[in-house]
Amino acid sequence: MVITKEFAGNATLAGKADQVDAEASKSEAVSLAVTNKRVLIIVENQAVPLDPRVWREARSLTENGYEVTVICPRRSGCSKGYELLEGVRIYRHPIPEEGSTPAGYMWEYSCALFWEFLYTAWVCLRHGIDVIQGCNPPDTIFLVALPFRLLGIKYIFDHHDANPELYLSKFGRKNLLYTVLLKIEKLSYSFSNVVMATNVSYRDVAIERGGVPQDKVFIVRNGPELKSFGPVPANPARKMGKKFLVGYVGNMNFQDGLDLLLGVANCMKESGRHDVHFTCVGRGPELQKLREMTQQIGLGDTVTFTGRVSDEELLEILSTADVCVNPDRPSEMNDMSTMIKIMEYMALGKPIVQFESKEGKFSAQEASLYASKQGGVEEFASKIIWLLDRPEERKKMGEFGKMRIEEALAWEYSVPQLLAAYQEALHDC
Repeated sequence: MVITKEFAGNATLAGKADQVDAEASKSEAVSLAVTNKRVLIIVENQAVPLDPRVWREARSLTENGYEVTVICPRRSGCSKGYELLEGVRIYRHPIPEEGSTPAGYMWEYSCALFWEFLYTAWVCLRHGIDVIQGCNPPDTIFLVALPFRLLGIKYIFDHHDANPELYLSKFGRKNLLYTVLLKIEKLSYSFSNVVMATNVSYRDVAIERGGVPQDKVFIVRNGPELKSFGPVPANPARKMGKKFLVGYVGNMNFQDGLDLLLGVANCMKESGRHDVHFTCVGRGPELQKLREMTQQIGLGDTVTFTGRVSDEELLEILSTADVCVNPDRPSEMNDMSTMIKIMEYMALGKPIVQFESKEGKFSAQEASLYASKQGGVEEFASKIIWLLDRPEERKKMGEFGKMRIEEALAWEYSVPQLLAAYQEALHDC
């Protein structure tokens, strides 16, 4: 892939930027309110608006008077170099294929840093910036922000994933690269004016490992929006002729445990349960391998990997599901992380089965059954079967989860913390 000649299409940086901005200038004049504070959000591992957390953050900031620009990679379904969506400017840069080895990740991140810096310089000249928000992974986005700190621009670190633990979950060793990741994380904390953490575990990492003062850390949780994410009528055709449907939505990475879910499906099938279909929605570097594994172990009639689907299809699949699952591989990383899919399942009133984890239990509480780390796929499968055979339990757990979202965990409850984080970063401007 030739990336040195591309910007928002296939022209030079300044020339193409002039073109896309000229095309958008009239709509911007109408759609963007006149504000005092200009925000640049940089996200590297997903395109916007496909990244639900970043998109909610951007829209919430816009609705509260900030002028927001986003820099992100191009991905399938989000390939336009520039868009103006709901008042948010989105610039998308070229990116190589997602890495699956340490060397692959380094190449991917190096290319992204190059483009992020060029685009940030352009946004600074064209629109102005008061705050840069860097969304990890990786933790190196602070390097893009550093030169602009000299201009008085503030930096907020939006901590999505604990990268040292993520590395451990993928490669299982504390070697030199693990040590480097710890040091980079420390630097990211050190050069931040404010840190936004997704939960208490990540807040504690920022304070204890990162040395960030407690009053500079704000918990901005993941959660679906009540006004836009809710159940729709079930479609029995989604069950592929089976009586029951088990649903999954999320990434297709090693740490997400989809190979374990295939083991669960195989265990259930071998036990005589031929009345259950599994539908897994999402994309990622493991997707093709998972599809091949499905055929190799004879689960082609039991498991479907859809890839990315529209929001409408996603809601229909999950609304039809009898049980939703989170097969995240037991690890230190997953123990301390909050998974948006859990909150989405709960918002749709679905009972959940997942492996035991600290933050998973905090989020779902009585809306989920928990397989032990030692029990493996056999115990996970038994939990699903137990739920499928007990419709009243499914209903009770689903109602509890939906109520918990509506009363405590929906995105609307995180917006005040998001705004407080920005006010803290800007208080001395």
